[in-house]
Amino acid sequence: MLESHYYEGKIEAGCDEAGRGCLAGSVYAAAVILPPDYQNELLNDSKQLTERRRYELREIIERDAIAWAVGIVTPEEIDKINILNASILAMHRALDQLKVRPEAIIVDGNRFKPYQKLPHTTIVKGDGKYLSIAAASILAKTYRDDYMNSLAKEYPQYDWLSNKGYPTKKHREAIKLYGITPYHRKSYNLLGDGQLSLEFSDEF
Repeated sequence: MLESHYYEGKIEAGCDEAGRGCLAGSVYAAAVILPPDYQNELLNDSKQLTERRRYELREIIERDAIAWAVGIVTPEEIDKINILNASILAMHRALDQLKVRPEAIIVDGNRFKPYQKLPHTTIVKGDGKYLSIAAASILAKTYRDDYMNSLAKEYPQYDWLSNKGYPTKKHREAIKLYGITPYHRKSYNLLGDGQLSLEFSDEF
């Protein structure tokens, strides 16, 4: 069973992102505030769940959460500020939209930038440890999948319905064959095996 909170007695928002390793498309992040002592044994890291279960849980999260929101950073912005900064900016944009103001933030991973002077903690593999981060991972993943599915109608040759923009063999072969779309991240090593190295800058 995942933990209900990290900070004692504070309104806590959990954050996670989806699409960081993709060659195409925006990066999505979600912020979720769950009720104190919330329990749901089905909630887990979105990568551990089937697609059907993720969408079922999205409805439950949106119904049960005190507040939730999704933030988006575009491929153009990713190319300007790099994916690490873009992932954090997407989380900040999600936090900006919450209808209830959090008093503390917990974040999946090991990098974050301070948000409005609120206390924050980064937690490696946090989406498998804390309910609010797991919930955020499910919202970020499903809303990003919806977005990539809609782009796939416009550009079917890149197989985005299956790969969601990740660097699969079929995706890279399509880039070789057809070139890139306006949705590809030009700062990425689109045809190679590795990603370009990430720089962490102090400004978005």
